[in-house]
Amino acid sequence: MITHPEKVLFPDDGITKGELATYYEAIAHLMVPHISGRPVTMERYHRGIGEPGFFQKDVSKGFPNWLARVEVPKKGGTVHHPLISDARSLVWLANQNCITVHVWISRVPDLYQPDLCVFDLDPSEDQPDALRGAALVLRNFLQEIGLTCWVKTSGSKGFHVVVPLDRKCGYGDVAAFAHRVGGLLVSRHPVQLTQEFSKADRGGRILIDTGRNAYSGAFAAVYSVRPKRGAPVSAPCTWDEVESGAVGPQTITLQNIQKRIADVGDLWAEMHRDGQSLRSAIEQLKECKCTR
Repeated sequence: MITHPEKVLFPDDGITKGELATYYEAIAHLMVPHISGRPVTMERYHRGIGEPGFFQKDVSKGFPNWLARVEVPKKGGTVHHPLISDARSLVWLANQNCITVHVWISRVPDLYQPDLCVFDLDPSEDQPDALRGAALVLRNFLQEIGLTCWVKTSGSKGFHVVVPLDRKCGYGDVAAFAHRVGGLLVSRHPVQLTQEFSKADRGGRILIDTGRNAYSGAFAAVYSVRPKRGAPVSAPCTWDEVESGAVGPQTITLQNIQKRIADVGDLWAEMHRDGQSLRSAIEQLKECKCTR
């Protein structure tokens, strides 16, 4: 049951909590297989996106007994993250005014062995051509070292480029690998790309953010709605769509996602059958040289 389904969460669009919950219930059959077993961080907006929201990880108190959760260590204690295993769990999150579901790159029971490596391409401003170029440069480089990657809109400013892994490496190796890839690309394209997190230091360049690959790092789950005007959705797209400019970071929204699913289905349906060895890619990286 959704409490106060009439509550408006997106004031510029009139989208209510009830409509958000209806979406998550409808998309669950596609979304749950991608996020099941992954610790969740909720991005909640109990007054709607016109007011500040907050992130919540712990669900150790005051939550339904049927909600799956996992206890994970943190500095000075533990956190009980929710786990999403079915449509009811997703709808429950929506009822907490959770607009975006953020998930780890690993799953229970192998929490220390990521099955994804994530690159978040983040422009400082609206730069569609530069962003598209950065995504393709990253894709091509990953292909050069033997890795297939998949792409989705972030629903915010950029794209998420994701590499499925075979869980043979730990967080340290995955994070170091991603950072090394980012560094090599920045050295080769210093005018276009950066690893400077501060916008003041980017000089208009595209940030290759690899921080999602650290232990307990999280990224916006596939098919999550983002707290932006128009209710954009972080949704799978094809490399052809990226290359042609047919799809941008906020092209897919709560209003058109169902038609898109009817047209193209789940473009990530086969992704997790393609778990790849990072060890061989790491060996390939050792032969790559910086150009600076």
